[in-house]
Order: sequence, then structure tokens, then C-alpha cells
Amino acid sequence: MRVKGPFVRKGLRDTLLGRRFALAVVPALFLCHSPAAAAEVAVPETARTMTGVELYMIFQGKTWKWESGAGRMESEGRVFRAWAKSGTGETWAEGRWSVNDRGQLCLTAVWHSQSAAARDKTCFSHRTLDGTIYQKREPSGEWYVFKHAKPKSEDEINRLVREDLVGAKLPAVKERITGRVEQTKSSVGRQARTDAVGGVQ
Repeated sequence: MRVKGPFVRKGLRDTLLGRRFALAVVPALFLCHSPAAAAEVAVPETARTMTGVELYMIFQGKTWKWESGAGRMESEGRVFRAWAKSGTGETWAEGRWSVNDRGQLCLTAVWHSQSAAARDKTCFSHRTLDGTIYQKREPSGEWYVFKHAKPKSEDEINRLVREDLVGAKLPAVKERITGRVEQTKSSVGRQARTDAVGGVQ
């Protein structure tokens, strides 16, 4: 029996809403923390834009630790992988990271959650003056001190570590999400068959 109109339209609407939710929420999961003591600062007019080489030397081969997750920027192939957890569930990502001479570090990846997969590109701008590095998330973030000329323990740069905090964690996160997705598909499939047999239009 063919399932007609409203049921199909509702399914499409729910799918689109799920994807919009993923696009809005998933990137925020891994960047939900505000750097400790990251009060908004006025970047000096004389601060210069950092080069791609400078940024590469800072981020390559590092893991960026977040409040509930981590992102790994591999040197080989510029591969970016990440995982994150929030009150709404877990998510993981795979893609690439890049730097440019406009002072930007960009993380481009497909983020996977139980409800959807969404491509996202998040960029951070950097400027420097006399050993101090300023950072802000584009396009609407506020500038803060990423690294003080005289290093402080709360500097965000201290969250960059050589240890790979993603590689060992990622398979388990993927497996849990994949398992939940399969359970959801199975449940939806059973419900759709029931609705079709029951004549729900």
C-alpha cells in the first residue's frame, strides 16, 4: 500500500528540520566553551595579521582541548578529526584544517550526530603584537588574548597539546552514534510499515 501525501511531506519536513538543527548546533558543540578569562579586548591598531606559516607552526600536530571534546589537527594531509559531547548527545567530525595569510585557521568538516550529518566551516582570525596573540571566531566572535607575551596559565594556547586525544576516542563515539542511528532507522521502519498497513494517510 502506498503511503500518501501528508505522511511523506511530514517526513521531509522533519528531515529538513533535523538538518537545520544539526547545522546550527553541531559546530557549536565543539566550540561551546569560552576561553578562560577571555574578556573582550581591543586589538591595538598596530597589531599585524599573522601569516599562514606562523599559524601552521602553532597548530600543526596539535590537539585542541575543549570543555567536552577535542579536535586534532594532523600534520600529514592537514586532516582534522574531532569529537564532542553535550547534554543533547555526542557528535564526531572528519575533514581538513587550513591556514592562510589572512591570519585565519579554518576547520572544515562533516559533523555527524544521531539525527544528521552536516558540513561546517569554522574560522578563527589571529593578530599579533610584541609577542601577544589575539584570536576571534569568525564572523561574529569577540577578540580575546589567545597568548600573552608573558604566558599565563589561563591562556587558550595552553589548550593545544601534542597528545592525540581524538584518535583513541573516535571509534567508540562513532560506534555509539552508528548504533543509535540504526536503532532509530529500525524503529522508524517498523512504524512506517504499521502506518501503511493501518491506512494512516
